[in-house]
Amino acid sequence: MTVWIRGARVIDPSQGLDQIGDLLLREGKIAQVGQVEAAGADLVIDGEGLVAAPGLVDMHVHLRDPGLTYKEDVFSGCRAAAAGGVTSLLAMPNTKPPMDDPALVRDLLARARKADATVYTAACVTKGMQGKELADLAALKEAGAIAISDDGVPVGSSRCLLEALRLAPQLGLVFTAHCEDLDLAAGGKMHDGAVARELGVPGIPAAAEDCGTAREIAAAASIGAPVHICHVSTKGSVALIRDAKRRGVQVTAETCPHYLLLTEEALRRKDADYRMNPPLREEADRLALLEGLADGTIDAISTDHAPHSPEEKADFAGAPNGSIGMETSLSAALTALEGRLTLSQVIEKMSTAPARILGIPAGTLQVGAAADVVLFHPEERWTVDPEKLHGKSKNTPFKGMTLQGRVKLTFSRGRLVYDGR
Repeated sequence: MTVWIRGARVIDPSQGLDQIGDLLLREGKIAQVGQVEAAGADLVIDGEGLVAAPGLVDMHVHLRDPGLTYKEDVFSGCRAAAAGGVTSLLAMPNTKPPMDDPALVRDLLARARKADATVYTAACVTKGMQGKELADLAALKEAGAIAISDDGVPVGSSRCLLEALRLAPQLGLVFTAHCEDLDLAAGGKMHDGAVARELGVPGIPAAAEDCGTAREIAAAASIGAPVHICHVSTKGSVALIRDAKRRGVQVTAETCPHYLLLTEEALRRKDADYRMNPPLREEADRLALLEGLADGTIDAISTDHAPHSPEEKADFAGAPNGSIGMETSLSAALTALEGRLTLSQVIEKMSTAPARILGIPAGTLQVGAAADVVLFHPEERWTVDPEKLHGKSKNTPFKGMTLQGRVKLTFSRGRLVYDGR
C-alpha cells in the first residue's frame, strides 16, 4: 500500500526536521520525505494544518495481558494506543502470572503481531516479582524481552538489584526502575500533604520515592551501569537525577502527563480515578517536573497506562492504583507544556528519546524506517469523554478536561490503524 501525505508540517527530531512538506509511505516503510510526486497512490491525505511526526513510543504501559484481560488486553490496549498516536509501546511485566517465563514472553509477542501497535515487553527482574531471586534474564532476552523491571514494586533485594543492573547491559536489556521505599509508603492512599491531612486519608510521603530513586542511582553508579527511572513525580527525585547526570551516572528518566497537569488538589473529589502510584503531588513538584523536562533532566514522557474496571475504581479507599493514559498522552503533554517546550521538543520526549533509550527501531521518519506516523492538529481543543475512549477501561484522570492538540490519523508500519477525522 502506498500512502501520500501532502502539505503537512513534518517534524522529526531525529533529523532536526521541521518544515512544510510531504511524506510517502510505501510497503510499510518511509519512502520519501520532502516534495513528493506520487500519482497513483492508494491513499492521499491532505495534511494542511496538521503535524506529521514519528509515531509516539510509550515506554511504560500495563496491558494486563495475560491474566487480567477484563481490564485490558493486547488488542484493546493497542486500539487505545493507536487513537493516541502511539505506534510502539513497552508492556510492563506485572501480569498474572508475572512475565518471568520465556513462554509467556513468546506468547504475548506472537499475539501482538496482529495488534494496532508494535508491542515490546519488559520481563521480570526477579522470579514472581518477589524480589528475592533473579529470573532467568538470558532466557527472557532470548524469548524477545527488551527490558527488565519489577514495576509495580521496587526490586526487594538490593543484592538482586545490583546483580540485575550488572547483567542487563551485558544481555542488551534496559533496566527500568520503580523507585519506592515500601516501608515509608505502607498504607498510603495519596500524597502525604495538606489535602490528605484535611481529608483524613493516609498519605505516601515524597521521601518514599526519593529514597527509592537515591538507592537505584547509587547502585547504578557504583558499578557504572545504566538505569532508567520510571514515573518521576517529586521535586526531590528530579534533583537527584539532575545531580546524577552532572556526575556522569548513566541515568535516564521519564515522567507522565498526569503529573504535569494535576496535583493533589484533584483528590478532594475522593474519586479513585485520581489515585495512582506514585500519587499526584504538590504544585512545587509539578513545576519541578516541567523544569526537568525543559532542561533535559527528564528524558521522556510515558503514560504508566494502568487500566482498572469501573467496579474496582468505585471505592475510593479500596481501589487499586492507576489511571489510563495512552489515548490522551499527546494532548495532555501539549496542554501542559505549551510555551515551555516546542512541538519538536515534545515529540522528542514522546517518540525519539524513548526509542533511543529502549534501543528500538522507532521514533524517526528517516527514509527506510518503519512507516510509523502520527498526524495531529496542534491547536484543536477537545473535551475528554471516558465513554468515547477506545480501551476497555475508562479510569482517566483527564475526564471532563479540555485539552489542546488532537490526533487525527495514525499509521503503524504503513497501515492506517486510526482515523479520527
